[in-house]
Amino acid sequence: MTLQQLKYIIGVSEKGSFNKAAEQLYVSQPSLTAAIKDVENEFDITLFNRSSKGISLTNEGKEFLQYARQIYAQYDNLLERFDTSKKRKKKFAVSCQHYSFCVKAFIDMVKKIEKNEKESDEYEFAINETRTLSVIEDVSNLRSEIGILYLSDFNRAALTKVFKANDLIFEKLVSCNAYAYLWRKHPLAHKESLTFEDLKDYPCLMFDQNADSSFYYAEEILSEKEYPKIIRTKDRATNLNLMKGLNAYCLCSGIISNELNGNDFVAVPFNDSENTNNCMEIGFITKKNVVLSSAGQNYLEELKKYLC
Repeated sequence: MTLQQLKYIIGVSEKGSFNKAAEQLYVSQPSLTAAIKDVENEFDITLFNRSSKGISLTNEGKEFLQYARQIYAQYDNLLERFDTSKKRKKKFAVSCQHYSFCVKAFIDMVKKIEKNEKESDEYEFAINETRTLSVIEDVSNLRSEIGILYLSDFNRAALTKVFKANDLIFEKLVSCNAYAYLWRKHPLAHKESLTFEDLKDYPCLMFDQNADSSFYYAEEILSEKEYPKIIRTKDRATNLNLMKGLNAYCLCSGIISNELNGNDFVAVPFNDSENTNNCMEIGFITKKNVVLSSAGQNYLEELKKYLC
């Protein structure tokens, strides 16, 4: 088995088609098919289900792909670090829950790289604001180098078990208490602190995690509590609009980028003596034994500057 064959397998899995992968990889389809068949014969496995409707990974293929991505990602990082014979396109991806500070750190990372003349090469970066389970899957499958999410006393045991099963490591960045995030003209925005009783007449915003997802994957602290009014959304922009239009609110870390969100919103401390589980431990996950790219290291540096 060769690195080139691993590259072909990854390409086909991403494109979902031998033809499309061959075009992207600048190789003939017969050569691509033969290379992958050689790997299947070498390991006596079947990587792809082939049918008239297209292709899909087998269960063996899914497991094989995880290792293939890890090996090839490390090979790319090795070339980036030590191969000075030619310019290489920098690649980096991060997946995160819906945090504006993740976007802020991403922007600062890109600016830093573009400012440094030695690093002003071509790049292909990605930031994915997505569901909690997708953050975990992206890092587990090495579609992203880094995943940003939080732990609490409520979800810690469940998520730690998932991390362990997927060979992921969690590293804490910062601890913070819960805040209610509101439109500046909300009737309660002037208060020094808020409780569930204060907020009961207003819609609580929660990011949709899919109906079949465990409630341990919720992005909002204290999501296990009963709320009289709930509106589920999929993006931060919609949340901001609903805060203005409906006086809705969400419970969050209070770490907000006004540079990106504007000054029309405020974070009011949330204090409720009946609920002590209101501390968020925000951190990042990476694949075990994976060395981060220079862009990944830069991203964490910018993130720590903002949070720590």
